[in-house]
Amino acid sequence: MGKESIKLISNNKKARHDYFIEDTYEAGISLAGTEVKSLRMGKCSLKESFIKDSKGELFIYNMHISPYEKGNIFNKDPLRVRKLLLHRFEINKLLGKATAKGYTIVPLQVYFKGSLVKVQIGLAKGKKLYDKREDIAKKDLRREAERDFKVKNL
Repeated sequence: MGKESIKLISNNKKARHDYFIEDTYEAGISLAGTEVKSLRMGKCSLKESFIKDSKGELFIYNMHISPYEKGNIFNKDPLRVRKLLLHRFEINKLLGKATAKGYTIVPLQVYFKGSLVKVQIGLAKGKKLYDKREDIAKKDLRREAERDFKVKNL
């Protein structure tokens, strides 16, 4: 079986900044034809998106897919609610863990896997302000070390 190519469309950097990601899952997403064409052009944003459950199914809200230029009447609303496609046992496992105190389900990235559009979702626990400051401090230290290393090797 050949390796399927993965092409990243959109990444949610804010999710990794605001949450500790405990576990990740790969989900399909229910889309219209013009939305897929728009995604092929890279027009997608996960900035303010979130995932909620309704009657035992998962839906992604506020995921912005720009309308396809040549789509005319077939274009859908850019911010419409889209259904995530997961196996029943995965949904049950996610919802069971998400009902625990402080856990939520967040979209991390959207990508093409072969010809299919996939969404990577994560089971996440919110960070406190001091955790965020700690991460920023670590990132700054790492950046400084890389800069010093680069200067020494020149």
